[in-house]
Amino acid sequence: MSHPDPYGSTEPRGWDRPAPALPWPDTDLEPGPWRPAPAAPTHPTEPGGYARPGAAPDTYAAPDTYAAPDTYAAPDTYAGPDTYAGPYPNSRRRHDGPGRYDGPPAGDRGRPDGPEHRGPWGEPARDDEYPTAQIAPVRDEPTDQIPAVRDEPEPEPPPGRRGRGRRRASAERPPTTTPTTSRAGRNLPAAIGVGVALGAAVVVPLFFFMPAFLAVLAAAVGIGIWEMARAVRRSGAHPPLAPLVAGGVITVGLAWFAGPDALCLGLLVTVLGTMIWRLGDGPGNYQRDLTAATLIAVYVPFLAGFAAMLAAAPGDGHLRVLVTLVAVVLSDTGGYAAGVSFGKHPMAPTISPKKSWEGFAGSVTAAAAGSAVLLWVLFDVAPWWGALFGMAISVSAVLGDLAESMIKRDLGVKDMSNLLPGHGGLMDRLDSILFAVPVAYLLLAVFVPVVS
Repeated sequence: MSHPDPYGSTEPRGWDRPAPALPWPDTDLEPGPWRPAPAAPTHPTEPGGYARPGAAPDTYAAPDTYAAPDTYAAPDTYAGPDTYAGPYPNSRRRHDGPGRYDGPPAGDRGRPDGPEHRGPWGEPARDDEYPTAQIAPVRDEPTDQIPAVRDEPEPEPPPGRRGRGRRRASAERPPTTTPTTSRAGRNLPAAIGVGVALGAAVVVPLFFFMPAFLAVLAAAVGIGIWEMARAVRRSGAHPPLAPLVAGGVITVGLAWFAGPDALCLGLLVTVLGTMIWRLGDGPGNYQRDLTAATLIAVYVPFLAGFAAMLAAAPGDGHLRVLVTLVAVVLSDTGGYAAGVSFGKHPMAPTISPKKSWEGFAGSVTAAAAGSAVLLWVLFDVAPWWGALFGMAISVSAVLGDLAESMIKRDLGVKDMSNLLPGHGGLMDRLDSILFAVPVAYLLLAVFVPVVS
């Protein structure tokens, strides 16, 4: 006898009557009169258990059975131990013998086609019995409303500046090192290089073309006036720059050509010109501005005029300037070396904390020794007079340095400007010289009289 294939064609195999559409395979029974499926259970006691037709309400028949004439067959059995696929291929039942059912595999429990999700006749539950209205439907959102993601280019740093952390050290590119500063707070290699360049700018025209030295001196006076006027603005004073620069250049020129009387005249002209110029700005802060202008006129062009008079001495003017500059350089160098090596006692802690009495002693000693030899060789002056000259130049140079340090501390600045690497501003180099040249002019006029 052939059995209907639940997954094959719906045509009967070997039967003259149509096979009922059952949710489970037909059992191996002898042909008999066909009976319709029993009605839905009214008192199920367990999944698959249904009331027997004609039985009492409390009496139930075995689940999933067909009744042959006067007989009942074992439910869902095959004649021999075999396996077959149930209504869903994912749920396979194994029958080892008549009347034995092991249930679905472990992987089928909890799935929609497992026994706990079947209908009263063992059929799989329909999709509408498990509503999905609580699950939000997946919709295809239009992508034209979503702004496109663009790869924004990384902003480049401004020219001349490098972002932090961009430069990486490698074997070909060593790491950037910070310039080493000395104990005096200077970049010593840069300070030496700039000092040599300044010395060459002064000495070369002094020995080879004297008028060029006057031009260098006038330029130094103009830059010094600009730095001073720029610094005193921090205190609220605004001295007029134009009359100060013009008056300073005139003062140096008058000292060069006409001597001490013309130097005083140049100072007077500079101060009067500044007063008249300042009247155009109104009476506000007039006294403060004029006081600052007078200080600048005396400190820079008037003192620099003595250097012009030293150079203008007939015959040996270049040597007079040379011995003065050498004494100042020896004073600075000796003071620096002694202060770094032995400095322990501050000389003026409230004005210049780095200056020490040991450094001052080194300045005086170096300037005295060098000037004694230099004046004896160049001017045939006795060594003790030369040593006295050196000591005086050293003291005046140190006082000039302290005076400028006091001005800077009062104004709240570290350097007059950053024009010269390792030195600060030009006034930071002229401070010692400006106080030394008047002393040198007076002492050399006594030790080495000028021959007309």
